Amino acid sequence: MKHLFFTLLLCLAIIAGAAAQTHSPLGVWKDDAGETHVEIYRCGNSKQLCGRLVWLSEPQDSTTNLPKTDRRNPEPVKRNQPLLNLVVIQDLSYDPDDERWEDGRIYDPMNGRTYSCYLNMVSKDRMEVKGYIGFSFIGRSHYWSRVK
Repeated sequence: MKHLFFTLLLCLAIIAGAAAQTHSPLGVWKDDAGETHVEIYRCGNSKQLCGRLVWLSEPQDSTTNLPKTDRRNPEPVKRNQPLLNLVVIQDLSYDPDDERWEDGRIYDPMNGRTYSCYLNMVSKDRMEVKGYIGFSFIGRSHYWSRVK
């Protein structure tokens, strides 16, 4: 009886894990700090995903009262572009073996750096966003919630 119970629990865990990966990341997501909303959409060859900033908790620069710009961008010509609608996630492709969107890049306008990244659906309305340099186990995960 115990063996049957543990087998059933294991099957339920596998099904729940597989179901989490069938959820779509398309839509608008709130970062874990509640400071930005990012829209995840199809791009490139329509099999890839990208993301753009569509909402900021503080959209204007407090000193100039003008829209915030990408002032830390490593390319000087891009430092005056507004943060709203800035593409911050690019080139994510679905990997059925890992059951996640990976091999993409994520740009952090707070420091002007670009990192490798992947998206992993935890549930229908929760997603792990991991940025890293080199190896994914060295990176940092954030958990975003779907905006309804």
